[in-house]
Amino acid sequence: MSYGTTDSLRSVTLDDVRGAQKMLSGVARVTAMEGSRHLSQLIGAPVHLKCENLQRTGSFKLRGAYIRIAGLLPEERAAGVVAASAGNHAQGVALASSLLGVHATVFMPKGAPLPKISATRDYGAEVRLHGQVVDETLAAAQEYAAETGAVFIHPFDHPDVIAGQGTVGLEILEQCPEVRTIVVGIGGGGLAAGIAVAVKALRPNVRIVGVQAEGAAAYPLSLAAGRPTPVRNPATMADGIKVGLPGLVPFGIVRELVDEVRTVSEDQLSAALLLCLERAKLVVEPAGASPVAALLGEPGAFPGPVVAVLSGGNVDPVLLQRVLRHGMAAQGRYLAVRLRLTDRPGALATLLGVLSAVDANVLDVSHVRTDPRLGLAEAEVELHLETKGPVHCAEVGQALREAGYTVID
Repeated sequence: MSYGTTDSLRSVTLDDVRGAQKMLSGVARVTAMEGSRHLSQLIGAPVHLKCENLQRTGSFKLRGAYIRIAGLLPEERAAGVVAASAGNHAQGVALASSLLGVHATVFMPKGAPLPKISATRDYGAEVRLHGQVVDETLAAAQEYAAETGAVFIHPFDHPDVIAGQGTVGLEILEQCPEVRTIVVGIGGGGLAAGIAVAVKALRPNVRIVGVQAEGAAAYPLSLAAGRPTPVRNPATMADGIKVGLPGLVPFGIVRELVDEVRTVSEDQLSAALLLCLERAKLVVEPAGASPVAALLGEPGAFPGPVVAVLSGGNVDPVLLQRVLRHGMAAQGRYLAVRLRLTDRPGALATLLGVLSAVDANVLDVSHVRTDPRLGLAEAEVELHLETKGPVHCAEVGQALREAGYTVID
């Protein structure tokens, strides 16, 4: 979706980004750049993590939201602003509006995580829950804007928003002037477009790589078609980049300035989030971990020094628990098995003894005795195990088979 006005379709320049950087002084943090020894060893060159997960509100979104709202005319500010978001953009608009003394109404899906709803309210916005998916929420926010005159603040499809996000690129060049590759997640494209405008104007030889989740990869389709093209039913755990249609303004910039757009799997996203937590001691949401997932997927494809932009850290604790378990399973460090055994005293203890002998740590046991699928003397057991990698998983399976157990798929 685009605004369709001359102003909204104007190009974004380096001067715009530099102006945004001045406006954001004292508002947005200059976030840390942390080296990653593990990733550096993996790709054979220095890797640095640009920690926008440590930005105010937990993501880069404050930058663009503040520049967009700060640029409104007095009569537009008086009418207030409205936004639609499941999380990061909502919090960015809420805080930016509060800092600028503008009333903000934020529409969020009814199923949005409670911590994100609470944080948006705490930053000063009026929150209205509407719809089950973001598309329904977006329609409600646009209807509200038409009825009240409030200014709709798009999460990525506006030059002011892109200029604000581009300040991340200026900081990268200041903190890591020797950078050769910048890897950044792409949803609608605002962050990647902003970084590309800033970096390519100053260092045209720096390679910029965008990353999308396989299940929500609208940019490869759009770039091939030469225009923003929707992907049907986008599905990914990385809700921060789960966007079905690129923005018209960022799409033009990405097509011109971004060197490559890659995709990553859900397993790679989980593994990347787990790596950030364990090795870098950083809480990162799946979308924020997407650049790390790309590095893990093909380490040799990124000339270094590399900067991976960790775009956000607002992950719901329930989702974090599921994603970490998924990531551990993808690395062979978590194994769920289901099998049947004879229902007699000591049968479960015998099974656990087999697992103990191969050093598999039992995390959870579900023991079912009454089920129409079971024979009179049968019981079904589901076990969740902590394992030490793919080889150990194979050893566990072999030990169970040698002990006479049949694993049920």
